[in-house]
Amino acid sequence: MLLGPLEGVEDLPVGWVDDQGPGHYRLRRQEGSRRLFDWTTGPQALKPLSFAPQETLWRSELDAQGALAFRSRQDHPPPVAVIGVRGCDLAALALQDAHFLGGPEPDPLYQIRRASLFLVGVDCARSAPTCFCASTGDGPALSTGFDLGLSELDEGFLVRSGTPAGQEVIDALGLPPPARAQIEQAGAASAAAAAAQSRRLPSADRLAKLFERLDHQRWKAVAARCLACGNCTAVCPSCFCFTVESRPSRDGRSAKQIRSWDSCFSQGHSAVHGSPVRPDVCSRYRQWATHKLAGWQQQYGRSGCVGCGRCIGWCPAGIDIVEEACAMLGEIEDE
Repeated sequence: MLLGPLEGVEDLPVGWVDDQGPGHYRLRRQEGSRRLFDWTTGPQALKPLSFAPQETLWRSELDAQGALAFRSRQDHPPPVAVIGVRGCDLAALALQDAHFLGGPEPDPLYQIRRASLFLVGVDCARSAPTCFCASTGDGPALSTGFDLGLSELDEGFLVRSGTPAGQEVIDALGLPPPARAQIEQAGAASAAAAAAQSRRLPSADRLAKLFERLDHQRWKAVAARCLACGNCTAVCPSCFCFTVESRPSRDGRSAKQIRSWDSCFSQGHSAVHGSPVRPDVCSRYRQWATHKLAGWQQQYGRSGCVGCGRCIGWCPAGIDIVEEACAMLGEIEDE
């Protein structure tokens, strides 16, 4: 299930649901269902809409006199309404905001794209087997970060606002107030989705102890399965590693500085003076997991994992970050 342009409501995926598991993702029709958002999460979150997979940062040019000039990129994307955003993806977007906008010098390209988004979130009424957002506090129901929030019922939607811009839309629609039974039904659906989740990520305090298990034998065991393909970081809605390269024109009179997504699983990502700091898969997987689950707590006040389960479903080897974290932390608890 991917985000894409919509011409009308008929373009929405009526009656489709997803089947997910470690290294497994399939879509199928749910007979008799007229629901539009009965699927959970696909491979694409909000990240490509705010942090582009590839973009030009600036351009350098030689003028007629041979002087070098630098030109910043001026990008003014049109407003975009994103329909069907989930609570886990809104939580990941907040982490991306903290990274790209939280410092003294906000990233201008991210800032412009982020400001163009109008976010229509949807409560999850079902969970995939790979979901564990209830244990991270990021779902299944929406909490913050949306302009409009939807709860889907068989007869339609309950709508609530999260921002003044969202309230303007509601006021313009002139919607009737919901019945108490409808509100209770929506709440019960989200509660059932949370109760259906079998995976539980350990608490923040426990995850911080991963730094005490850097020599745990489990790192080598998981590295023997890991392909270092970077799928997990590509589908992760909060990962933000990138690389920058200069691309000169054929005539040598101009060049573009290009920023592209990268992954801490690539050998070159940790290269310093031509040699990688993390030369093997074991050290790269350990870097990703400890940074995501423990190091982010020091940087952003919480784990970088929002419980969407994408890294499990889209890993060719079916590696489960929850299983790995629990296995390593189990020895700490036993001690």
